[in-house]
Amino acid sequence: MAGRTASPLGTSNVTPRAAPPLILMPPNAQASRADGNRISRPPSITRPAGMHPHACTRPSPALRLSFSMLPTTGRSTLRIVGELGDFARFTARGYTSAIGSRRLGRRLARAVYEQGVRCLPVILIVGTFTGLVLGLQGYHTLKGFGSASLLGPLVANSLVRELAPVLAALMIVGQAGSALTAELGIQRNSEQIDALETMGIDPHGFLVAPRLLAALIVYPMMTAFFALIGLVGGWISGSVLLPLPGSVYWSSVYKAIDPEDVGQCIVKALVFGGLTIALCCYNGFTAHRRSTTTGARAVSASTTRAVVFSSISVLAADYLITSLLV
Repeated sequence: MAGRTASPLGTSNVTPRAAPPLILMPPNAQASRADGNRISRPPSITRPAGMHPHACTRPSPALRLSFSMLPTTGRSTLRIVGELGDFARFTARGYTSAIGSRRLGRRLARAVYEQGVRCLPVILIVGTFTGLVLGLQGYHTLKGFGSASLLGPLVANSLVRELAPVLAALMIVGQAGSALTAELGIQRNSEQIDALETMGIDPHGFLVAPRLLAALIVYPMMTAFFALIGLVGGWISGSVLLPLPGSVYWSSVYKAIDPEDVGQCIVKALVFGGLTIALCCYNGFTAHRRSTTTGARAVSASTTRAVVFSSISVLAADYLITSLLV
């Protein structure tokens, strides 16, 4: 019968309503409300064929790389600036702590022996061969221009102005500076420096100040010795092994060396000495701060770091001093 529906509980007189038809509208079509107003649907965003679905939301690889480099560069810059400030404070404290240090003379004499006397053999060997090479190369080069008599000024100016202070500083750093860094690093790792602080002894005045003061004494002496040995090597190469008269060689050397050149040589030696020994002391004194390594590896890393940084600082300071004094 129409209008009746069957149910499990019996017959019902409720007539079921028909479901409204499902109307599918295109994306750009307009729908109408019951009040007759038109509702416009925003147009859909179409994606070109072949484009990744998330291409519009992900940054490009170059942009991601630049974003990742900025924090790394900032952290590295801050770390370098912090280390430079810490090194400057360490060096200043090392020099000022020598004022009230007790029994400084004995420790100063020991530091002069370690940096000077023990480095004499290597200075002698390197200076001799440097002079021999300069004399040999300079003689054959000047002979081609008919100016073999100028071998003395060539050897003298090359040694006094540049080679003697630079090579002497590099040799001292390689032998005495590396040993100094390793010694301080071992004392730091074995807590000997902490023991000095516990006993009320300033470790800067006890360990660092004598070595810094000794560098100001040793480096000019070793530089002068290197230059003298180099001049002798040039004489051996040019006058003993080659036919240049010895009187011509030494007279030209005497005329070529000026007091300004000697002063420039001494200034370079003082700067190199104070800079390199301070770097070696700093790296050995702060060996415990190497976060990546500990123990013996930290000592070896600090020694390598000290030698490399000292060598670079010698060459950089040589350029700066030469550009200012020439």
